[in-house]
Amino acid sequence: MIAVAPQAWSHPHSFISMQTTLVHQGNQLTGLKMHWVMDAITSADLLYDAGQAKSDSVVWKKLAAEVMANVLAQHYFTEFWHEGKAVKFDNLPPEYRLLRQGNQAVLEFVLPLGEPQPLKGQRYTFSTFDPTYFVDMTFDSEKSLHIPAELAQQCQFSLKTPNPNASVQAYALSLDKADAPPEDRELGREFAQAVTLTCQ
Repeated sequence: MIAVAPQAWSHPHSFISMQTTLVHQGNQLTGLKMHWVMDAITSADLLYDAGQAKSDSVVWKKLAAEVMANVLAQHYFTEFWHEGKAVKFDNLPPEYRLLRQGNQAVLEFVLPLGEPQPLKGQRYTFSTFDPTYFVDMTFDSEKSLHIPAELAQQCQFSLKTPNPNASVQAYALSLDKADAPPEDRELGREFAQAVTLTCQ
């Protein structure tokens, strides 16, 4: 326990394990369905507030709306690129919900693209990260990236995980709970995974 104590007070403070599924209409990409599992400590406050309320209760819907509002304020914590240009998102998700999974809170929502994008012969990249690196947002592996069965022969996801150098890692660990990196230093970007979607 002593060995990990210093890190407990450094960046990141929260951890989200992500999964995503491609959302499409026919041969057009319309969005990404996100499944974010929060770590037990982060989940504790949400689950405490939910108490024993049933999953379809007003309590859960209110909590879901509060969490989703925070995500929207950060543009879904996601950047999406096509041929070097940013792809815009719709301001409101068509669906979202917050649920309990054991002692963890899970946020599910559809991240909607502003306009449908062609899939055939195209390549897209996206990254989901907290710029301050207060929250570590990661896909555990490529198995966390899902293509619907009807597109499985045509499209595939690949995942690239960066390996920041020792000085960047040391800097992140040096920040305590009261610190945040300067606004012009998007520390989270240096740890952000890149997902590539390639379709034939």
